[in-house]
Amino acid sequence: MLFLGSAIGIILLVLQTHHLSFIKQNLFRKWAEESDVGAISNDSITHLEDKRTFVIAAYYDNREKQRIRILSIINNTEVKEFYCSLYCSINNKIPTLKAEIDLHEDIFGFPYGLADVICPEPPDCEPNYISLHQSPDTDITHQPKFRIKNREPGVFTANFTVCISTMFGNYSNTLQFIQTIEMYKLLGAQRVMIYLHSCSPQMEEVLKYYIKEGVVEVVPWPIDRYLKPSKSWLYPNDDTHIGYYGQVTTLNDCIYRNMYRSKFVLLNDIDEIILPFKHDNWDIMMESLEKQHPEVGIFLFENHIFPITVTTDGHFSDISNWINVPGINIMQHVHREPDRPDFFNAKKMIVNPRKVIQTSVHSALKSYGPSENVSNKTALVYHCRGPLQAALARESLIEDKTIWRYNVSLINNVNAVLHQTIFKENHLFNKL
Repeated sequence: MLFLGSAIGIILLVLQTHHLSFIKQNLFRKWAEESDVGAISNDSITHLEDKRTFVIAAYYDNREKQRIRILSIINNTEVKEFYCSLYCSINNKIPTLKAEIDLHEDIFGFPYGLADVICPEPPDCEPNYISLHQSPDTDITHQPKFRIKNREPGVFTANFTVCISTMFGNYSNTLQFIQTIEMYKLLGAQRVMIYLHSCSPQMEEVLKYYIKEGVVEVVPWPIDRYLKPSKSWLYPNDDTHIGYYGQVTTLNDCIYRNMYRSKFVLLNDIDEIILPFKHDNWDIMMESLEKQHPEVGIFLFENHIFPITVTTDGHFSDISNWINVPGINIMQHVHREPDRPDFFNAKKMIVNPRKVIQTSVHSALKSYGPSENVSNKTALVYHCRGPLQAALARESLIEDKTIWRYNVSLINNVNAVLHQTIFKENHLFNKL
């Protein structure tokens, strides 16, 4: 009985200690959120006082060491030093430590590019918030602080998440957008992330529909409030600051946002679909590829142009009113350009995000484990856009009707969306 009483006492003491620790952490978290020491920034882009640094988000990363990775756009010639102030949840301290700057390789000549600002996490700290500045003597009272994401990984909420880099230029290709999202869903996507700079009012209604459905997540991307973006990926020797509306930045942020939310992440543009040949969907395809290449975390797929200048009528029923919708009808474009042996054939990726450290557009820059080029007999990137080989005769193109395998489901699903968005708005839905 004495032993039993002692055991119960120890158990009660442990429970009490854990309870007090939990209360202490929550109290400090509340203090960190409500204190006057820096305001919490929830913006997708936050400029620091120097006007040469723009913080995107902070992510906990313990894949090698315990540290915080702050994705930031910096002036790569002027910004040379950073310090982190960490709001420790265990000992209620705010240590300031020197950070490492890891500039991403693919900045393509622009003065501003993405950098990982890496802050070590000291023992007995476990911060939930962090601030960034360029001097150890900075008064952090007025410095913005950022919630550290991925501290609690949780469980997967998607098998496949598609990351669409910046939607800009008042994007209005509504029909192709709807068709592509519905193809993603048929192939296995549960989530599509879109970094939105600008789109047409009609596209806004479509985005609202998909957000309500729970498929699309939109991240506001007002990059031009802070920097002058270029529509090109290569620096054009003008006064622009960053390439292609910050495409590389959004792709990396999307990787880290979905690090522990999604089994796989796809990195491609909205006019691209990774289209399987041997399998009906991405689930079956990736199961097969992982069995063949168990050490691989990055799978690369060849990009093939299906030019919008070459049209084929599939004689499908129930699509006559699609002509009233702005944009390209991908069902009409089933001829692809042949490979050019002397030209770079861009690739797009399906990745295990937990094996990616840094990514570019067409390859991972730093990763754990190797990459694998997937044969175009297994799958390719269906890229429906303007031609790259405009002088080619139709007879020189390769007929590829793989996308027609999905025509019944795709047409039904697209019409259902149009009923709820475009045609509903225009009172045309009774004509379908």
